[in-house]
Amino acid sequence: MEKVNYDVVVVGAGLAGLMASHEIASAGYSVAVISKVFPTRSHSSSAEGGIAAYIEGNSDPNDNPDYMAYDTIKGGDYLVDQDAAELLSYKSGEIVRTLESWGTLFNRQPDGRVAVRYFGGQTYPRTRFVGDKTGMALLHTVYERTSGLGKVDFYFEWFAWELIRDDSRVRGVVAFDMRNMVPVFFKAKAVVMASGGMGMLYKHSTNSYINTGDGYAMALRARVALKDPEFVQFHPTALYPSDILISEAARGEGGILRNNKGERFMARYAPKKLDLAPRDIASRAILTEVKEGRGFPGGYVGLDLTHLGEEYIKERLALAYEAAKSFAGIDATKEMIPVRPAQHYYMGGIDVDITGRNPDLIGLFAAGEAACVSVHGANRLGSNSLLETLVFGRETGRAVVEFLRSYSEPSSDIDKEAEKAEQTAYDVVKRESGVHFGEVVNKLREVMWEDVGVFRTEDGMKNAVSEIMKLRDMAKDTYVLDKSKVYNTEFYNALEMKNMLDLALVIAVTALNRKESRGAHYRLDYPKRDDENWLKHTIAYLRGNTVEITYKPVKMTKWKPEERVY
Repeated sequence: MEKVNYDVVVVGAGLAGLMASHEIASAGYSVAVISKVFPTRSHSSSAEGGIAAYIEGNSDPNDNPDYMAYDTIKGGDYLVDQDAAELLSYKSGEIVRTLESWGTLFNRQPDGRVAVRYFGGQTYPRTRFVGDKTGMALLHTVYERTSGLGKVDFYFEWFAWELIRDDSRVRGVVAFDMRNMVPVFFKAKAVVMASGGMGMLYKHSTNSYINTGDGYAMALRARVALKDPEFVQFHPTALYPSDILISEAARGEGGILRNNKGERFMARYAPKKLDLAPRDIASRAILTEVKEGRGFPGGYVGLDLTHLGEEYIKERLALAYEAAKSFAGIDATKEMIPVRPAQHYYMGGIDVDITGRNPDLIGLFAAGEAACVSVHGANRLGSNSLLETLVFGRETGRAVVEFLRSYSEPSSDIDKEAEKAEQTAYDVVKRESGVHFGEVVNKLREVMWEDVGVFRTEDGMKNAVSEIMKLRDMAKDTYVLDKSKVYNTEFYNALEMKNMLDLALVIAVTALNRKESRGAHYRLDYPKRDDENWLKHTIAYLRGNTVEITYKPVKMTKWKPEERVY
């Protein structure tokens, strides 16, 4: 197997990976960025509504960073590590100013200051935006900045398959060139996992098809823990029936959720915040309306923008307007947009501290959605995701630089482990018959949606664990029809299936284990939050078909848990 050497390998070319790469390369170290797609097609580009920030002199005069941290902690149902929330809020204005100086063209207020809008769960409006295409604008800015440093090599259309480690430290990554199935061992002193989310585990998701949980599964197979893997966010407004995201910006600009009677039903569920309640509350409200017969045929409700006016909608919510028109045949200036909940974000992730450092494996770091700091706790607030990628991407990059300055070269050879990873991947191509991998994936997505979704029960999650175990057995006999080596997408889809099955088992087992409701983890059989027994982080390892669970305390600084009402 071919080997290449870098100081650092970054898996993922979204905002977190690029920001970490920028910091590392700026310090003079060599970086390889491995991505399944061209960097500007990373899923960060799909983040629409904005980036939260408290900017002194450019925020509500009553707002301050502590209010922002408090909103984040309350939004996460008090499972948030409060030192992380404070870091996020206190660095928010600085990071937005940095991106502005790098060239991001934020919308403006009439007086020239950066424009702001409300998002769910915010005490004061603090979401900065570029229309409803903010992620795309930020991603292009950071990619241009990072690619111009001359120390970062981009390997796009490459598939990262396994983390390679010795007894105590990470040694690199085995990845395949997707053009020809040639494997390469990227040897490195440190690895940053910035591989994004896992939406394809669910039948309904706003995520890109590239989001198959690869980074989480790579970590699990490398004997690294995930933190809080049971917490999966569902966005309340995915376009029916395609599940394309209709940004929270639509409600931030004044959009109203209505049932089939025309009622503004969120008044029943969040009488103060109404349509700008946090996403977990809004998603449950929509599904309750549908279940009780107040939804529209097919299982959706309406998002009403008509009162905002055509000019305003097309200026501030252009993407929402275009998506409704193109994919549902709806003119949002005249009709309600049909929406329903769909999987959107993963609060769980690779266990790291606020510097992005993993405690299990020396030299392993993680940032963005791949990581669990934990800054989102049991539920992420809208517009905190883009902020997290940039703030913690930068913090992680700086921590990697500090790590490299005191790095000592290991003496042991690790090449055999890399060769073993190569052969494991090729098994699915060698097999001529059995079960097609697509059958396993479709069944998995159905099981996760039905049994580990918005509403959860003991029986449902037990069924999910049982079905996932069966699917893991089936996967041992899966095959692909395409035996060629040139852009064999079936081969990579089959590898993604293995990643999805590893992560799904951990999610289902840990969800079954947490006997309370908190944030996005809502159990019909345990509908109340239980701080006495469950105000703690789940730490989960995968050992074969067994999920081992331990716990960590939640870091508290200023704010004691209180009832979460909106």
